[in-house]
Amino acid sequence: MFQRLREDIASVFARDPAARSFLEVLTCYPGIHALVIHRLAHRLWRWRLFWLARLTAHFGRALTGIEIHPAAVIGRRFFIDHGMSVVIGETTVIGNDVTLYHGVTLGGTSWEKGKRHPTLEDRVVVGAGAKVLGPITIGKGAKIGSNSVVTKDVPPGVTALGIPARLLEETSASAARPMDFSAYAVGGDQNDPLLVTLHALLNHAAETDRRLETLLKHLQEKGIRAEDIAEAKDDFDAKYLSKIVD
Repeated sequence: MFQRLREDIASVFARDPAARSFLEVLTCYPGIHALVIHRLAHRLWRWRLFWLARLTAHFGRALTGIEIHPAAVIGRRFFIDHGMSVVIGETTVIGNDVTLYHGVTLGGTSWEKGKRHPTLEDRVVVGAGAKVLGPITIGKGAKIGSNSVVTKDVPPGVTALGIPARLLEETSASAARPMDFSAYAVGGDQNDPLLVTLHALLNHAAETDRRLETLLKHLQEKGIRAEDIAEAKDDFDAKYLSKIVD
């Protein structure tokens, strides 16, 4: 247990530059407190002392503002930064070196018993306010952007962002070191595909306007008015339509 606690505190120093001392982390970080209490509650749950496990988890929630069901399975070096309003459901499975920020919900989408909460594999980072819902899998090294809503599997090394979440980028998950992580799940390339497409359409429209202005300028230089072209086009259309009618 103490070995796990030392690992957890070391992971805080690796991921939070605001951490200054062992004593500060031990006494002032609610994520550490919630994790220690959860380990006790989880052990009680495995011993089938369900009421006592839930009571212990309830005490942890009141103390830290972090709600972790005692049945949830959590790996090593788990870090909850800030922590307020984090909710981790009953059938959640969390791997090693995972980071959550405040306001994260790992929730279920069904009232049926059985697996109904997410599985987060190693080195996943979930940004503030994100909602990861249902019995889905977030692959190794994946990142969930702040305030995103994820209801489908996210492949390893991919960043998911938006409501509903869209897959934005792939990173080399296999090459990542165990303690590599991205604060608030901010990746190196956050280009939203929809925004990229929209900007491309706007650029195309601007280029079309520029070409039309150039064309009109050349026509004016040759003494041809745009109104004359429009009138000629109308006359042509009228004659063409009359031939079709005939």
